[in-house]
Amino acid sequence: MKKRFLYALVASAALILSGCASQGLPTVDSSATGQVATADVGTVQSIRYVAVKDNGVGALIGAATGAVLGNMVGRGHGRDLATLGGGLAGAYVGSQVAQANAQELTVRLNNGKRIVVIAKGTQFQVGQRVRIVRSGSQVVSVEPY
Repeated sequence: MKKRFLYALVASAALILSGCASQGLPTVDSSATGQVATADVGTVQSIRYVAVKDNGVGALIGAATGAVLGNMVGRGHGRDLATLGGGLAGAYVGSQVAQANAQELTVRLNNGKRIVVIAKGTQFQVGQRVRIVRSGSQVVSVEPY
């Protein structure tokens, strides 16, 4: 019984911690610190809605959580099947949850140049002014200006 409680506690902690990301703050890679970046300002000309695929982390967390929860069901071979089924179902659900909604923005910069950039979330509107921070050709962030 203590073993099942421990598994449930670990699974709950994984679910809770996976939701503790910095909500509302843009996320930047640690390699971006200490780097010189450029910022361009422009106006959103058009928007296309897209989904960003899961990089595998969501599926991994889902599979682990599903397997732990599945292992708590049944006995013998039934428990083995429940563990396998829980892992597979968890991997699918985790990958779907981890997909991010995004917008493909066509932006006319102040210098007249037109660029296309993908921004996570769906907060932008046509006609809105945006600031695009880049490090080389890598986009660091897109934010309202």
